[in-house]
Amino acid sequence: MLKIWGRNDGSNVIKAMWCVGELGIEFERIDWGGPFGGNDDPEYRRKNPNGRLPTLEEDDGFTLWESGAVVRYLCAKHSPGNLYPEDLRERASADKWMDWSSLNLANFNVAYLDHYFRLPEADRRKTAIEEAAAQASLWFDILDQHLADNAYIGGERLTMADFPAGSITHRWMQWTPNRPSHPNVEAYYERLLARSAYQEHVVEANAPRTQQIQGS
Repeated sequence: MLKIWGRNDGSNVIKAMWCVGELGIEFERIDWGGPFGGNDDPEYRRKNPNGRLPTLEEDDGFTLWESGAVVRYLCAKHSPGNLYPEDLRERASADKWMDWSSLNLANFNVAYLDHYFRLPEADRRKTAIEEAAAQASLWFDILDQHLADNAYIGGERLTMADFPAGSITHRWMQWTPNRPSHPNVEAYYERLLARSAYQEHVVEANAPRTQQIQGS
């Protein structure tokens, strides 16, 4: 059975688990990292020398790390021609948006995690969240323009292109103070919310943290 090492609310674990959910394959997720520890465990380091999450492990001992690589591998293996586009140019476009999302949407997520949760309360700064949101809004401007002509990031159906941006869009929508309007991103988010795998592996995984923000 496929194993995914990583706690369910880890930013990069979420995108891999949403992918697994969409594929409908059997899996075992192992709580690892964060409050569970284990990142420096020697056996785990043999699977993933970076000590980060997630790590994929298959029955024959094959392991894979880096969430983008995990998503691409799973889609290519279990959903060729669907989540993993068959057309070379369509696949290259999906790769492009996966890389774009991981490179450009990470900073606001890190700032939110630090100043909502990880730093001691005395060190948290509302201005840091506001600054990160202002910078991220420029990237969501680009995404909003793209989604004006596309139901999903890869076109008219869900593909691997959606997993990085779609997973982080939930945090953008739920955690951003005075969030600027992006009508096409908002419509895209509603389409994602209608997917059971998204509800289970993105929305529910973030629920405790979202409740903490709303109750703070």
